[in-house]
Amino acid sequence: MGGTELLAWGHLCVAALEQRRAEIDALNVFPVPDSDTGTNLLATMRAAVAEARLPAAGADGEPDRPSAHAVAAALARGATAGARGNSGIIVSQVLRGIADATVDAALTELTYRTALARAAALVRGSLSDPVEGTILTVLDRAGAAAHRCAEPGLAAVVRAGADAAARALEDTRDQLAVLRDAGVVDAGARGLLVLLDGLVTVVTGETPVRAQYRPADIPTPAARPGSARRYEVMYRIDGGRADLAAELRSRLAALGDSVVVAADGAGGWSVHVHCADAGAAVEAGLAVGRPHAIRIEHLTEDSAIAGDGGPHPGGAVVTEVREAADSRQVHDRAVRQISGRLGEPADRGVLAVASGAGAAALFEAGGAVVLNAGRTLESAVLLAAIRQLPHREVLVLPNGALPAHELVAVGAAARDARRDVLLLPSASMVQGLAALAVHDRARIAVDDAFTMSEAAASTRWGALRRAGGRALTMVGTCAPGDGLGLVGHDVVVIDRDTRAAGETLLNRMLGLGGELVTLLVGAAAPDGLADDLARHIGDEFPGVEVTVYAGGQQGDLIQIGVE
Repeated sequence: MGGTELLAWGHLCVAALEQRRAEIDALNVFPVPDSDTGTNLLATMRAAVAEARLPAAGADGEPDRPSAHAVAAALARGATAGARGNSGIIVSQVLRGIADATVDAALTELTYRTALARAAALVRGSLSDPVEGTILTVLDRAGAAAHRCAEPGLAAVVRAGADAAARALEDTRDQLAVLRDAGVVDAGARGLLVLLDGLVTVVTGETPVRAQYRPADIPTPAARPGSARRYEVMYRIDGGRADLAAELRSRLAALGDSVVVAADGAGGWSVHVHCADAGAAVEAGLAVGRPHAIRIEHLTEDSAIAGDGGPHPGGAVVTEVREAADSRQVHDRAVRQISGRLGEPADRGVLAVASGAGAAALFEAGGAVVLNAGRTLESAVLLAAIRQLPHREVLVLPNGALPAHELVAVGAAARDARRDVLLLPSASMVQGLAALAVHDRARIAVDDAFTMSEAAASTRWGALRRAGGRALTMVGTCAPGDGLGLVGHDVVVIDRDTRAAGETLLNRMLGLGGELVTLLVGAAAPDGLADDLARHIGDEFPGVEVTVYAGGQQGDLIQIGVE
C-alpha cells in the first residue's frame, strides 16, 4: 500500500468522521464531558489531509506517486500541528507510528503490525498518566490482534486489528468508572475505530458494519459555587529539545491532568493540559521553547445565560474554543498598524480586546491594536500582548473580557521602568468604542485616559441574548430559547419573542435618556433583527441617532450602547 492509497484513506477518514461526529461528541464524558471529541478528531484529520494533499511534481511535470512514508509523515505533521484536544494529539501519534514504520517500505502486513506497536508506544510515552479503558487500551488490543493474525496479507491484518478494536471498544464501558456510570463507550476509542475501519475499506473495498452508540441520559455537571475555573490549554513548540519533553510533561502534570506532550517527528511538539491556571501552563512551555498557536478552551460554563448553546448532546456544558493571540503576531500587528501609520513607533498605543471580525475591524479603524478573544480571555495572554507592544505608554480597553481583580494583577505585572500601563474601565465593546472615539495622542497620557474612561462610563450598555438553558434570574426563571435583555450583567427582561425582548430592553434603557444608540450585531443575530430594533427606536424615541455595526461577536445577539 503506497502513499496514494494512504492519502485516500485520510480523505475517507475525514468523510467518515463527518458522519460520526455527532455520535462521538455525544459519547464524550471523559476526561471532561465537553461534547467535542468527534469535532476535535474531525478538525485534526482535516489538518492532516491538508498537509498531505499535494504530492511533489516529477521531472516530467506530472505528480509523482508519493511513498507511503512521505504521505504518512505529512499526515502526522499536519495532525500534530492542527490537533484539537487530547484525542486529536493521540490520533496524530497513530499517524506518526505509520510514518515511522514505513521509512524503508510501503504499508504491508509486516509494517502495519510495526506501525500499531509503534503508535501504542508513542501514545503512552506522550502521556503523563495513561488511563486504561480508553483509546490506549483499544489501540493496544488492535495491535495485539494484528500481531497474532495468522492469515497472510495486509487485508487480513487490518481487518483483524479493526475487529479487535471494535470488541475492545465494547469493553471500555466496564473498564472506566465514569463510562460505566454514564453507560457509554469511550469517545476517543470510537473515533480510533473509525480510522481503523477506514483502512479496512481502502485495502479490502468493504466497509465494516459497526454498532451505533447512543448515550444514556447523562446529567449535566453543575458548576459548584466558588469552584475554580478549568481550562484546556494547547500550544505548539517548534525546535524544542527532545530531552526536555519529560520535564515539560512533569511541570504540566503538577498543574493539572490530561497532559499530553507529543512530537510530530519533525522537531515540533504539540502540548495539551487541563488545568486551573492557563497562564502557568503557557509559562511551563516557555521553559523549554517558544509556545505559539496557543489555544485556551473553557472547560466549565457557570451560567445558563452566558452563551448561545446551553448543554450539548450528552449533557456536556457549553464549551468554546478561543484562539489566544500569539505574542509575536500581536507584536507584528502593533508595529504594522501604528509604526507603519505614523512613520515611527508611537509613544502611546491602545490595546483593545474584541470578539468578532467586525468589532475587531472597528477598533483597528480607530487606531487600536486588537487582541482577538471570545467571551473569556486568559489573563496571561493579555499580559503577553501588552508586553510585546513597542510603546512607552499603553492604554488597555479590556471590554469586559476579565474581572476587575485580574485586570489589576495584569496592570501591576505589565508595568516596569520603561512602560506605563493604564487599564480603562470599559466593561463592554460598545463602551470601548465610545472610549476610543475620544482618544487623542496629543494629550498627556493621564488626561487621555481620563477622557476615555469618562466616555466609557457615560455609555450605558446592555445586551440581547438567547437563553442557553433553564436558569433563575433576578426577574424570574428563563427557559431555553427565551430572549433575554440585560443591562450590564443583570437580566432585566425575559420574553419568548426575541424581538419583543429587544424592544422592551431599549425602552428601559432609553427611558433614562440618550442621544446616540449603538447596535453591535452578533454572528447569531436573526436577519432583520437590528433593522427592526433601529426602526423601533425611530418610532418610539424620535431624535435619537442610531448607528448599526456588524460586530460578529458570539453570545450577544445585539450589544447595545446608549450615550
